[in-house]
Amino acid sequence: MALPWRTLDQVDTPEGVLELRRRGTRDFLITVGNRVLMNSANHRSEAALGALACRHLAGRPAPRVLVGGLGMGFTLRAVLDALPAAARVTVAELNPAVVGWCRGPLGEATAHAVADPRVTVALSDVATVIGGAVSGSRFDAILLDLYQGPCDSDHPFTHPLYGRRAVDAAGVALRSGGVLAVWGEDHCPGFAKRLKAAGFVVQCARPGRGGYRHWVYLGVVGGAKRGGNG
Repeated sequence: MALPWRTLDQVDTPEGVLELRRRGTRDFLITVGNRVLMNSANHRSEAALGALACRHLAGRPAPRVLVGGLGMGFTLRAVLDALPAAARVTVAELNPAVVGWCRGPLGEATAHAVADPRVTVALSDVATVIGGAVSGSRFDAILLDLYQGPCDSDHPFTHPLYGRRAVDAAGVALRSGGVLAVWGEDHCPGFAKRLKAAGFVVQCARPGRGGYRHWVYLGVVGGAKRGGNG
């Protein structure tokens, strides 16, 4: 007989009640408005997002990386495992409760990734952090591991994270050869087109085999000219 889920903590958000639940000692679930956001037993696409993005940083002695969205910390763990000791990782997370969960009951699942000395947590909207990056403080990689990810219903120009303006802003915030890596719940051809139109060299991956598989979009800063209203 399966053990029941037990609520460890809950906070109100504009999207509904955000809850951390646990079953037994190792299984965790994060829900919002009773919709499952993440399960600790299934995080292959989140780990792949971190690993695939960091492949493009090989040879950089002290890369600077921005992770948008902490979740359970699996993307952050994959990033840290792939980066050198001199790397610096900023995590932009809106909800302080999520940070507390990753420092507390979820910590063991990611070998306490948030406590790594390379990590700084910013309680901020990741779009604000991206917009604040200027010459001298640009990133080698920006990873967006956020609720749902891009979808074809997004406004293609003004969406604050996945629209053309946001994609252009990410390109400005990246160093030469830098990578924008984005997790998606479903395939979004329109987002891939926006990346290409903004001058990124684009790859799309669907990690794993069998079961429900999510998507990873990789856009590497290339030589094409960015700009325009496409």
